[in-house]
Amino acid sequence: MALLSKARFPVLLAFTSALVGCFLWGCYIIESVQIYEYELFALSSVSLSFVVVLDKISLSFGAVVTFISACVFTFACKYMEEDVFFYRFIWILLAFVISMNLLIFSGSVFFLLLGWDGLGITSFALIVYYQSHESLSAGFQTLMANRVGDALIVAGSFLFLCLGQYSYVSVTSEMGGLVLLLCVAATTKSAQYPFSSWLPAAMAAPTPVSALVHSSTLVTAGIYLVIRLSHNVPLSEMSSTLMLLCGAVTCLLGGWAATFENDIKKVIALSTLSQLGVMVFSLGLCLPSLALFHLYTHALFKALLFLAAGAILLTSFGTQDIRLLGGVGLSMPLPMVLFNVSSLCLIGAPFLSAFYSKHLILEMAWKSGTNIVALALMLFATAMTAKYVFRTLKAVAWGKMIGPGVSPPLTLFVSVPMLLLGVGAVAGGKLLTSLDISNTEAAFIPAGAGLVISLVTLAGAVLGLLLEGVRSSYSLSTLFFLAPTFSKSHKMLTPLTRILGAVDYGWAEPAVLFKNLLGPLGSFTSKTFSWPNSPSAFVRLGLSFLLVGIAYTLIF
Repeated sequence: MALLSKARFPVLLAFTSALVGCFLWGCYIIESVQIYEYELFALSSVSLSFVVVLDKISLSFGAVVTFISACVFTFACKYMEEDVFFYRFIWILLAFVISMNLLIFSGSVFFLLLGWDGLGITSFALIVYYQSHESLSAGFQTLMANRVGDALIVAGSFLFLCLGQYSYVSVTSEMGGLVLLLCVAATTKSAQYPFSSWLPAAMAAPTPVSALVHSSTLVTAGIYLVIRLSHNVPLSEMSSTLMLLCGAVTCLLGGWAATFENDIKKVIALSTLSQLGVMVFSLGLCLPSLALFHLYTHALFKALLFLAAGAILLTSFGTQDIRLLGGVGLSMPLPMVLFNVSSLCLIGAPFLSAFYSKHLILEMAWKSGTNIVALALMLFATAMTAKYVFRTLKAVAWGKMIGPGVSPPLTLFVSVPMLLLGVGAVAGGKLLTSLDISNTEAAFIPAGAGLVISLVTLAGAVLGLLLEGVRSSYSLSTLFFLAPTFSKSHKMLTPLTRILGAVDYGWAEPAVLFKNLLGPLGSFTSKTFSWPNSPSAFVRLGLSFLLVGIAYTLIF
């Protein structure tokens, strides 16, 4: 009965997803874009207003987010059932989803900041939920990285005013500097290099939070912003170069670091980093529709991957080391089959949803004639992705039994969300291409180029099966020292803050300043600035001002 009472939130989100889906179907039939604007006030002919945009981009993304949220909330009813503060957790998680939807349907900077800051605040509250040292450190890393993006968007608001508008859905080619500033802000929220360290650290949050953060909410906010900016006008050359470089480096860094990781949740987090790099790389190729398509397919199978991993953690009593999870799939076949399916989606295996998007992005990169360095980095990252995927599957799903394990019977609150997401992970790519023809691209490349992409993936899979990968790398586990740089940034700034504190103290306290500059005169002035209750205080105060004036005249 308690679980049924907690299921009100998933039912509400499922109903919302169906409602948004109906609006999306109507948008496809009518082929129109609806913009609702409420003007707050006007300042020098600039209208400052809330703008809501209803088109196929916002409606489709809203339907995907609410559908995944309904599945994750259903799973959370079972996963967090013994939590004393369950309703506090679920309300914060609901505020997190609402903030993401505000950002999705926003069309003005006011509305954008409302959803953007809401995501930052609620994500911090969810990451520090367990209130351990690790979760607090991860929460503050996330908060600091996201504050950089917030500051850049606030700075960009002044450029909006200079350009005479406050809506970012109607950008023009003359706004190249503003678009570049917003693209840099988007890289902070989407965990692109050098703002990548907070994403693996966010694994300190509960598994349902990780499933939402890494699939369709927090990390996709920045990518969605760039897609919205580049939907009407292509990105400038400088912005495209930034997206190409950040995407290729982030994809390689995430895949390479995952090959040396043994924590199953951190492996999945680093795989998210790698897939985000693929999306940003697609934006650098000026293919926003294809990036949005891969965002949808990734959201479906990544949420499934986290829920399957959460079911494994329920069985293993919290053991997250893949070297100790061998043979766990024998006692729970359904989660393990879905874990295999979602893991194979990471490499774009044929007949799965990610094959329609990721493989097409690699083909379009070859066709576009882009920088050979960026293309080589993406091919190497593809091999690293296949390596860590098959290494993880070998240890968890295909390995021998490490220890005795007893799986509790799976309830409907666990199996139904995974089955729904499993359908999306298998058939989502084909379904999305059938609904919207803009999700497909024609890539005519030589047969040898397609063979190279397949051979690179196959080589990574063979390496993952042959190599144990028990070695550790401190530089890769910290993403080339990004994690300690963010977590210990306050220590690096300590000498500067001490100097600034002394300067501020010296200028704020005239007695100390006079004592340092004028020697014995300082003691007299310090007595003067102490305000006694005697009538002669006004005389001493006037004399002090006179001495200050004389000293200023002599010195300057």
